[in-house]
Amino acid sequence: MQLISYITSRSQISEKSIQNTIELLNEDCTIPFISRYRKEKTGNLDEIEIGQIVQLKEQFEALEKRKKAILKALEEQNVLTNDLKEKIDKTDDLTTLEDLYLPYKKKRKTKAETARKNGLEPLAKMIMSQRVNDLDFTASKYTSSEVESSEKALEGARFIIAEWINERTDIRNNIRYQLERFATISTKIIKTKKDDEKAQKFKDYFDWSENLSRIPSHRLLAILRAESEGFIRVKIEIDNERALQKMEDRIIRSQNECAEQIELAITDAYKRLLYPSLSNEALSIAKEKADESAINVFAKNLQQLLLGAPLGEKRILAIDPGFRSGCKVVCLNEQGDLLHNETIFPHAPQNRDTDAIKKISSLTDAYKIEAIAIGNGTASRETEQLIKRIHFKNEIEVFVVSEAGASIYSASKIARDEFPSYDVTVRGAVSIGRRLADPLAELVKIDAKSIGVGQYQHDVDQSKLKKSLDVTVEHCVNKVGVNINTASVSLLSYVSGIGPKLAENIVAYRNENGSFSDRSSIKKVARLGGKAFEQSAGFLRIKNGKNPLDDSGVHPEQYNLVKRIAKDLGKNISDLIGNSTELKLIDLNKYITDTVGLPTLKDIISELEKPGLDPREKAKAFSFNQNIKSITDLHEGQLLPGIVNNITNFGCFVDIGIKESGLVHVSNLANTFVKDVNEHISLHQQVIVKVLEVDVNRKRIQLSMNYN
Repeated sequence: MQLISYITSRSQISEKSIQNTIELLNEDCTIPFISRYRKEKTGNLDEIEIGQIVQLKEQFEALEKRKKAILKALEEQNVLTNDLKEKIDKTDDLTTLEDLYLPYKKKRKTKAETARKNGLEPLAKMIMSQRVNDLDFTASKYTSSEVESSEKALEGARFIIAEWINERTDIRNNIRYQLERFATISTKIIKTKKDDEKAQKFKDYFDWSENLSRIPSHRLLAILRAESEGFIRVKIEIDNERALQKMEDRIIRSQNECAEQIELAITDAYKRLLYPSLSNEALSIAKEKADESAINVFAKNLQQLLLGAPLGEKRILAIDPGFRSGCKVVCLNEQGDLLHNETIFPHAPQNRDTDAIKKISSLTDAYKIEAIAIGNGTASRETEQLIKRIHFKNEIEVFVVSEAGASIYSASKIARDEFPSYDVTVRGAVSIGRRLADPLAELVKIDAKSIGVGQYQHDVDQSKLKKSLDVTVEHCVNKVGVNINTASVSLLSYVSGIGPKLAENIVAYRNENGSFSDRSSIKKVARLGGKAFEQSAGFLRIKNGKNPLDDSGVHPEQYNLVKRIAKDLGKNISDLIGNSTELKLIDLNKYITDTVGLPTLKDIISELEKPGLDPREKAKAFSFNQNIKSITDLHEGQLLPGIVNNITNFGCFVDIGIKESGLVHVSNLANTFVKDVNEHISLHQQVIVKVLEVDVNRKRIQLSMNYN
C-alpha cells in the first residue's frame, strides 16, 4: 500500500490535497505555514486537516518500518514464503501484521515448545486431523524418558494444539469482536483498603460494572488510576461459554476421542493464552481512546487559556497572596519589566491591614498603576476584599488571575535567567501580573501539563500529550503573531520555523544590535536561513517599522503583489492600510496567478483592513459574591457569579470564589442535549450558576447553568 492511498482511505481529504501537502511537509514546511500561506496548493485545508495528514503519515511510516523488521526476521529464519510476503505487504494495520508474525515470533520457553522437543508435534497433528480412533494406543507410541505415559503425551500434544489455536487469525479476530461488542469492565474494592482515606475519592468505583465500549474516558481513567494506586481490582469479562462454543464450532468436525482432546486444548488456549492477551489488548485500546479523548479536552482547554483575553500594555500591580508569609507585591511597567517589589502582611496572624492599604495606595500613585492582578490561591478572596476597601485617586480595575503553574515557572531556569537576583516569591508575583497583560506570552514559559486544565494529564500517554500540547501552543502563538522586538525566547521558539536555538539567536542579536527595523533584517540573525525566514516571517510582527506590512500577516513573498495593487489604485501602501472603502473596490480576479488564488488574495485584503489585529478579546474585571467565603456558606437554590476554570467531557468546573470549585454536569449545562461541552462554554467565561447540591463532607458542589 502506498502512502497517498493509505491516507485517502482514512480521511475525507482529496488525493490532490494530500499529495501537495505531503510535498510541502517533505520540504520541512510547518503546519501553521502551510495552512496560512499555501492554501492554493492544499485546496484550502485548515490546521486540523493538515494535522490529520501528518498523523496518518506517521502511522503509515511506523507500519512500513515494522513490516521491514518483520520481513527481515522471517528471512533470517528461512520461513518467508511468497504468499506470506504478499499478505504482509498488503496489510494496512499493525494488529493484523502482528497476528501474521505471531506463529514465527521467537518465544520464551513455553509448554508447547517443550512438547515439541519431546517429539509430540506429530501426535498433535494426528489429533487435529480428527481421524485417529484408538488415541490412547497412538499416544503410547510417543512415550519416553521425558514423556512418562500416554496421558502425558496427550497433555503435551494439547499444549501444541493450544498454541496453534492461539495463533489462528480468525479465532483471534472473533474473540476481539466479542470483546469489542460485549465486554464489561468491573471493579471490586480491595477489602483492606475500604476505609483508607485516600481511597474515598474513588468510592464510586468500589463496586462498578459497565460496558467497556461505552465507558466515558474520564471514568475509565479514574478506574485505572484507582487500580494503579492499589485500591481496587479491575476485570474485563465476556461470556466465556459463548466464546468457547464459537471456537469449537470453527475447529471441531468430529465426535471421536480427538474431539475430546481438541475441546480440552481449546479451553486451555482460551483461558491461558487467548483471553489474557486479547482482554489486555481490548483494555489497552479502550485506554488509548480514553487518552485521546482526555488529551483532546486538555488541548481545547489549553487553547482557550492561551488565547485568553489580554489586558494589553498596562502598568500592573500584581499580588501573590498569602497569610503567614504575607502577600508579595510587584509593580510592572507596560512591557512587564519589574519596577518594584515588597511584602505586605494584611492578614492573620499579623493583621497589618492598615499598613497594607497605605502601601498599596502609595505604590499605585508612585508607579501610575492602571490595573491590579491578584493570584487566585491561598488568601485570594481576603486580599481582593482588602483591595476593594482602598479609595484610589484614579480608576483601577481589579482582576483575579489563575496562578496555576506559577510556582513551576518561578523555580524554572527561564525564571532564574529572567530574574537572577530575586527569589521565587517575586518571580511568581511577576508571572501573575504578566499573565493579566498577556496570558499567551507568559504561559508559554510553563510546561503545559502544569497549567491546571483538563483531567488525568498524568495518567495519559505522556509522549502523545506533549505532542498535542506543543501543537496547540504552536497554533496559538502563530494565530496571534509575535512582536519580534519584545518577545521572549520561550515565545519565539514556538513561531513557525524558529525553534529554541534560533529563538536564542534572535534575542542575542536584538540585545547586541537593538530592535529590528524591518522583516528583511531578520535574515542577519545567525543560522536563520532562507527556509526559516520563509516559514516564520509572516508570523513575526514589527511595530512602527519602515514598512507597514511588517506589522501584518501579509507574507514578504507577497509584498510586490501589494505594491502592484496599490500602484493600480494610484495609492501608497500606507494609504491602503485600514481603508476598507478603497479595499472593497479591488477586483481580486485581476491578480490571480498560477500560485496566488482567491484564498490568498482575500487574506491579504483582510490583513490590510486590520493589520496586526489581535484575535483575542480584551480582559474584563469580575467580582465574586462577597458573602460566600467557604463551602458552608452555600445552600441549595443560590444564584452565584463564577468563572469557568476547567472543562471536561462530563461538564465544567466553576470557580465561585471559594477553595472548592463546583461542577456543572453536562446534563445541567443547557436545556438541550449537549454533545460537546466546548460548544456551550469556554474556559474563563464569566457565568451565573445555581447551587443544586452541597456535600460538605466530600467537599463537592453541584451547580447548574440550566435554571430558567
